[in-house]
Amino acid sequence: MATLELKATKRHIEGKKVQELRRQGVTPAHLFGPGVDSLAIQCDTNALRNILVDAGHTKLVSLKLGHEHAPRTVMIREVQIDNFKGGVLHVDFYQLNLKENIRVNVPITLTGESSAAKMKGNSLVQELNELTVLCLPTNIPSIVEVDISPLITADQMIRVRDLNAIPDVTIVNEPGVVVARIAVEVAEVVEKPKAAAEGEAAAEGAAPAEGEKKEAPAKGEKAAKPEKKE
Repeated sequence: MATLELKATKRHIEGKKVQELRRQGVTPAHLFGPGVDSLAIQCDTNALRNILVDAGHTKLVSLKLGHEHAPRTVMIREVQIDNFKGGVLHVDFYQLNLKENIRVNVPITLTGESSAAKMKGNSLVQELNELTVLCLPTNIPSIVEVDISPLITADQMIRVRDLNAIPDVTIVNEPGVVVARIAVEVAEVVEKPKAAAEGEAAAEGAAPAEGEKKEAPAKGEKAAKPEKKE
């Protein structure tokens, strides 16, 4: 697996003083990993930006640190971005042991065409964007391609168990997790009230006939009883 190359030096400036480094075109970074002494380092900002674009979080980076003879194999673990200016504030590099498995999230890319997705009212939904895998650092796939052409009816879906096996890679996700499916648009049906119901409602709320006046008894008075004929 081809690796990208980046030069770095040890950093002696920390805290708020790193702002001066950024103004000079230098980005503060941090190097750590199992069995590795944590180091504060720094990189040329322009060179680092190019690496971030190409490497993402899955590609290996050959980090040449100062005057060390052998480069260190690292991955980008975390990137802090300035939300206002958009610049890179800080980067964490994770040093790898090439003989030990590593757990990493790999982006999923959907390929092919689904005949079901082309039907009126249907749409393709990607439920899972990353696949979690376990493998040696040199076997990490850059992406996982998933063919959606088997989705020919609206009731079909692609689950993790349906994916092709990846050589020397173990998939960690549960087999039943949905990767992609077809969503069907459901038309909203508005029921009209029945004519009989309308007639009953009208009868209940009908006004008194013309010439008739319905008066309620005054407060404290009882309604008069009809006279009894003898």
